[in-house]
Amino acid sequence: MKTPSRRGNLCIVLHGHLPYIRHPEHPDFLEERWLFEAITETYLPLLDRLTTLVEEGVPFRLTVSISPTLGAMLADPLLQQRYLSHLDRLRALAAREGGRTAAGGGRFRPLAEHYRRQFAHCRWLFVERFQRDLLGAFRRLAQSGCVELMTCAATHGFLPLMAVSPESIATQVEVGCQAFEQAFGWRPAGFWLPECGYHPAVEPALKAAGIQYTFVESHGLLYGRPRPAYGVYAPVRNPTGTAVFGRDPETTRQVWSSADGYPGDPWYREFYRDLGFELPLDQLAPAVHPDGIRTATGLKYYRITDRTEQKAPYEPARAAEQADAHAGHFVFNRDRQVEHLAGVLGGPPLIVAPYDAELFGHWWYEGPHWLELVLRRLAAHPTVGLTTPSEYLRCAPRLQTVAPCLSSWGWKGYNEMWLQGANAWIYPHLHHASQRMSALVRAHPSADGLRRRALTQALRELLLAQASDWAFIMATGTAVDYARTRTRRHLARFAQLDQQITRGPLDARVVAECEAHTPCFPWLDYRVHR
Repeated sequence: MKTPSRRGNLCIVLHGHLPYIRHPEHPDFLEERWLFEAITETYLPLLDRLTTLVEEGVPFRLTVSISPTLGAMLADPLLQQRYLSHLDRLRALAAREGGRTAAGGGRFRPLAEHYRRQFAHCRWLFVERFQRDLLGAFRRLAQSGCVELMTCAATHGFLPLMAVSPESIATQVEVGCQAFEQAFGWRPAGFWLPECGYHPAVEPALKAAGIQYTFVESHGLLYGRPRPAYGVYAPVRNPTGTAVFGRDPETTRQVWSSADGYPGDPWYREFYRDLGFELPLDQLAPAVHPDGIRTATGLKYYRITDRTEQKAPYEPARAAEQADAHAGHFVFNRDRQVEHLAGVLGGPPLIVAPYDAELFGHWWYEGPHWLELVLRRLAAHPTVGLTTPSEYLRCAPRLQTVAPCLSSWGWKGYNEMWLQGANAWIYPHLHHASQRMSALVRAHPSADGLRRRALTQALRELLLAQASDWAFIMATGTAVDYARTRTRRHLARFAQLDQQITRGPLDARVVAECEAHTPCFPWLDYRVHR
């Protein structure tokens, strides 16, 4: 098991994704704030810290996937301007909080000032340091050699439940690769399977797209055939030749778990106590939604404290000290882990640690700081080396052939989060629409003009309807009405376009309205769906 030097290697992977949400018909749409929160709390802090490491010459390796829908929103001028407006509202709220908390005895005044500085810094990062071009910032990190970028399915469609429509799997994969190439200028080597969802039906699509590697949940590899000789601590090749990396359960538990992992520490910021749900509405305006709907503001004054409603005030300096201690603990444990595994396996192991990017900053406020400290410690560590999948594969070309099993991460680990009573109704409609899209392509192999636009928009609506986010939201019971509306609306638009293309007449107004609502992937060619 030849690997890069050192006793063992660690591959940290961050998966960045949000569903495509853009509503130009509303000046302030509630769900667009999901993107704004992610930019403020996750992507700006991560880019800031990673760029600083590069500028300081600190050697590190990190792998980041950026879903095509997240990339499309980050590059959208309308959403960029709306983000700045949102940030300015938060800055105004934080400034007012400085006065209010001073009058109330000063207990939370340092925190109000902390958030005022944070929002001002975010604005400087977005406008000045990164020139509103966050994809460009990621591109520069990749060009530095410190970050390896990879792609994901076009709209984060859950591929295992598309197995009856392999043409949709192939389209999700290929459009994801095309989106990556449009954003960064080169074809991706790696592909993040949405929700870590693996099914043998994805293998031909990955091979056809030229994908060199992907990832699966631990049991997807451990229950493969034959059993992998090195468990999840070395990649394998699937039957079509794509390298498959398995997720390490120990690093998952230490970092991911809010109950047993670092994010649940009592000194860290409490996610669920937000000022947007505590102050009178008249003191929150205009940070709240124009319709008076309470929303998170990002101003959170309490730490986790304990499993109690009585929370203590958050102390950023003390939380930073705890992040430093946890970074040391993480690196120490990796050293012990690779020492143990090297003895058992007879060679240097590879520990693969994938996480949702939004864990860092959004869910775990101190996460970006912790990650920076981990990278700095590992840069000087003598026994655990940071690597990326491509770098590792260049040094380990001979891999065992294993057929991974059907699997996903999430509840129970076998797709149940995306196929249960709350969301099972969507799949017959998605499968039917996929079959109709294939029929449209066969009937119109070289359309042009308005017909070409209509066919392309029909594919765009199908892809957006297939997003795994809608099924996930229905299953978790959060924003269910919105998820149902989005699914039905995309399917209804697809059906309307299908009928006009098939039976006529084509209505240019309908096509233009659909295009205006969902202008993602402007380069899309409907013939990719075969």
